[in-house]
Amino acid sequence: MARIAKKKTEEPLEKTLWKSADKLRKNMDAAEYKHIVLGLIFLKYISDAFEALHKKLTTGEGEYEGADAEDADEYRAENVFFVPANARWSYLQAKAKQPEIGKDVDQAMEDIEKENATLKGVLPKQYARQNLDKASLGTLIDMISGLGLGDAAAQAQDVLGRVYEYFLGEFAAAEGKKGGQFYTPGSIVKVLVNMLEPYKGRVYDPACGSGGMFVQAEKLVEAHQGRINDISIYGQESNQTTYRLCRMNLAIRGIDGSNVKWNGEGSFLNDAHKDMKAETIIANPPFNDSDWSGELLRDDPRWQYGLPPTGNANFAWMQHMIYHLAPTGTLGLVLANGSLSSNSGREGDIRKAIVEAQLVDCIVALPDKLFYNTGIPACLWFISRDRKNHNFRNREDEILFIDARNLGEMITRRNRKFNPADIARIADTYHAWRKNSPSPNPLPEGEGLNSAKESSDNANPPLPEGEGRGEGDKYTTIPKALLENARLLRKKQTDAETFLWGLLRNRQLANAKFRRQHPLGHYILDFYCHDKKLAIELDGGQHNDNKVKQQDQIRTAWLEAQGITVLRFWNNEVLANPESVLESIYLVFGSFVSTPSPNPLPEGEGLKSTNSLLVEKKSSDKPNPPLPEGEGRGEGKTYEDIKGFCKSASLEEVRKHKHVLTPGRYVGIPDEKDDGIPFEEKMKKLTTELAEQMEQGKTLDARIRGNLAKVGFSL
Repeated sequence: MARIAKKKTEEPLEKTLWKSADKLRKNMDAAEYKHIVLGLIFLKYISDAFEALHKKLTTGEGEYEGADAEDADEYRAENVFFVPANARWSYLQAKAKQPEIGKDVDQAMEDIEKENATLKGVLPKQYARQNLDKASLGTLIDMISGLGLGDAAAQAQDVLGRVYEYFLGEFAAAEGKKGGQFYTPGSIVKVLVNMLEPYKGRVYDPACGSGGMFVQAEKLVEAHQGRINDISIYGQESNQTTYRLCRMNLAIRGIDGSNVKWNGEGSFLNDAHKDMKAETIIANPPFNDSDWSGELLRDDPRWQYGLPPTGNANFAWMQHMIYHLAPTGTLGLVLANGSLSSNSGREGDIRKAIVEAQLVDCIVALPDKLFYNTGIPACLWFISRDRKNHNFRNREDEILFIDARNLGEMITRRNRKFNPADIARIADTYHAWRKNSPSPNPLPEGEGLNSAKESSDNANPPLPEGEGRGEGDKYTTIPKALLENARLLRKKQTDAETFLWGLLRNRQLANAKFRRQHPLGHYILDFYCHDKKLAIELDGGQHNDNKVKQQDQIRTAWLEAQGITVLRFWNNEVLANPESVLESIYLVFGSFVSTPSPNPLPEGEGLKSTNSLLVEKKSSDKPNPPLPEGEGRGEGKTYEDIKGFCKSASLEEVRKHKHVLTPGRYVGIPDEKDDGIPFEEKMKKLTTELAEQMEQGKTLDARIRGNLAKVGFSL
């Protein structure tokens, strides 16, 4: 039985850590403080990774027999940064309460740069500054000390990546307008990356900020079982402190950032990759930038489609990217909505030339409030060099318009984000249109969603006693005591286990068959999917104990030796942030389900909102009912225009609109759905309600007059 007493759910680790760190900020500006915090987090990460390898080298067993634990080459050979003795976290933590701790951290950063050439000029060295309270700095070091970042377990859960990305977003929100200079909200980055699918070749961002586009591209490749070495990262950033954030952001994920360059002049005046042609370009350049030194670049060869106005860099950015696009390359960039319709400074002529060159593939209108630095809506441009036959159908005489202004959900009073279902709907629509194939599934053949239909016939059949796995597993006999223990545990699930099982059972998640409390070898796994060789473990507070941690590591190592991927989540993480948990699972599967549930789960079960990551089934033997038009991948579906959402327009239609590319002009508005209530009946009900409200208004007016009269005022 699940526990009846409900415990207060704890916040995710990254959110709790942020609140603690933000309290220590005191009066320091967020723009300065972010470098202090993120620099320390980076230092803790590389120190943890160093110590883990240092321990193996010191033990000297197996392949490490006879190794020198202080030889920097031993670490470089395994892509681990070498950390000098005075820069190791244990050394700094021991000095955290001393008044000279700021100087010690600065010296540590300098010494790490000396030992690791790829970090030269990247790490912050501003901890000795006078306006940084040293007591708060020491407390911050102590707080981060409790966070495991670079060991094997933390790397498997991408703890550092989650914390670093969350902190970047929170600092961007705290800085407001300035935050947009270094951070593009994650949901926008995911739309761009999922639409472009940069699996191979050079990936370029000429205004790369803190590197979010690169990180998401790497995640997509990993999610689709690709090789990270198949893509090469190229970028440029004009703000040196932002460039440092980017290099650290890439380094913590093992991404080669050597081709990400900094110079104060920027991509227009001093292009760091003059002759480079990229297969994929992804960027969110500054909106409507009037200070881009356009007057110095009047004869630049990049302006193949028209001279950009000196007062607005939108079409300078676009043409800069087209110039760097490979013959079969594609690009996606974020621009202000004005780029779709403006005629000032001959922008209309440039837009017309690019359209008539048959380069524009797709335009996506975004909702407002997606950005931290501006409340105005923006749009996405997708441009392709070869629209005739490069892997897809000939689209030269068409442009796809997607109006996503009604998608997304408010996460604060000021900010909105796309959920995974929104991202998948936009990306799948584009992929279906581009391929014009019976199935708009964008994933490589043999990956992603199972093509078998989902129905309740596929529910898990009862397992014969002594068995618990599909054919082909290495262990075919389960000890009776272990089997009985597993059955007992199924009856005593924790709240988190019951909740997650409600989301995984009966092939609800990507048609994957999970089993709960599943015996394997000498262990009982909380959840196991044989087809994907995936184990999911949920941990409570007892897993903070060092002995339990050691047992967990042994258990994980054994499972991984059997070719099984292990995901670990905290119980409170499952209850407080289930969509993040499901997204992590999908990254292993290599796909996102784009289909919102047609049947919301009962109150208190599963996700209470749109169930955006699930494919829910009716409790009957019938297959799923048809999905709402235009939603999801839908087996056997081809692209169709949907009023109010998407439209494939011919070039002739675009010419009739004088090359204005605002999606609303093309997609129209959706047809109103008739609710079946006669107009007269509606009006009678509405007028009755209005009359009641007007009477209430009279009563309130009289009461207000009376109260004013009591204090000597009259109306």
